[in-house]
Amino acid sequence: MEYINTEYLQRCIDTLEKSYEMIQTTEEGSIDYEMYRNSLVKGFEMTLEQCGKLLKKKILPYFASKKMVDSLNFKDIFRHAFKYSLIDEDAVNRWMVYRDNRNNTAHNYGVAFANDTLKLIDKFLTDAKNLKKVIDGE
Repeated sequence: MEYINTEYLQRCIDTLEKSYEMIQTTEEGSIDYEMYRNSLVKGFEMTLEQCGKLLKKKILPYFASKKMVDSLNFKDIFRHAFKYSLIDEDAVNRWMVYRDNRNNTAHNYGVAFANDTLKLIDKFLTDAKNLKKVIDGE
């Protein structure tokens, strides 16, 4: 199995985790709160994209060609990860929710969206850390 470099993913997770810690110590409505919430949303997006990108590399050996894997969309990548027993069905379902939330950012930057993302962060961090372990082969 080819080595997959997860250093940037770890950096994304660490940054997201720090933003999450900071927002919990800040008064809602303050400029600092807005700053940390914006950081959380962007960190969520970046971490989500890295997870999909690296998981795509992880499932590559299960396919006959790279072209077949390259044709998969984000959700298909996670469905195949389940098919090959890399993650369980509950995790796949959560990743689908994360992706749907991310897709909403393109259309709905605002307080409601940011708050919806904030509600997902706790579980998302756990899932991202677990997925990193899968990608690392742990």
